[in-house]
Amino acid sequence: MSIIEAVAPLHEAHRDNHTHRDVNGGWLRPAVFGAMDGLVSNLALMTGVAGGAVSSQTVVITGLAGLAAGAFSMAAGEYTSVASQRELVQAELDVERSQLRKHPIDEMEELAALYVSRGVEPALAREVAMQLSRDPEQALEIHAREELGIDPDDLPSPTVAAVSSFGSFALGALLPVLPYLLGATALWPAVLLALAGLFACGALVARVTARSWWFSGLRQLVLGGAAAAVTYGLGMAFGAAL
Repeated sequence: MSIIEAVAPLHEAHRDNHTHRDVNGGWLRPAVFGAMDGLVSNLALMTGVAGGAVSSQTVVITGLAGLAAGAFSMAAGEYTSVASQRELVQAELDVERSQLRKHPIDEMEELAALYVSRGVEPALAREVAMQLSRDPEQALEIHAREELGIDPDDLPSPTVAAVSSFGSFALGALLPVLPYLLGATALWPAVLLALAGLFACGALVARVTARSWWFSGLRQLVLGGAAAAVTYGLGMAFGAAL
């Protein structure tokens, strides 16, 4: 009894602390990518146009047009990409479902062999495979996990991906335009706000990765700043040439 009492608190502590972030959902990647892309692409677009010595009104119109075009493009691309991925997975699941219906014994033996390859005793592996194969839907789920590496009940949603991408891109792209909308007539407030947004986004991303917040933030700031500097130089060159 004393051993059980000693182990129980350890089990409770492990259960309380052993949690995982959602790494399979369809929202994180498009949201992060959308925000970063919105910031970098619209900042670069606006600095490129501003480098050509145009009016602040032209820069604002360019930024708003870039926001709208980019957000719709990102949403459409994400929806198509994730929908195609789901359709491919569903096609593979249909193949597996057909095989389970036509060749249940072969599929059971295949599952047992897979468990044996992972160190399970052959007799036990066969018994486990036999029990799991009694329910066709459960068997399909197990085969999908083991053979395809997917969870049929946790596929990314095209709608979630599109909405996340649209909203995050629009929010990111709005930052460099915001100072102009609030009355600024120079480029530098837009650049400073956008660079601060890039650092903040990078730091936030670090909360769901193994990177430190300052490294992730500085990486995004440097990459976005470099893109803006290059396009500003190109804008100046083209403006001078024209």
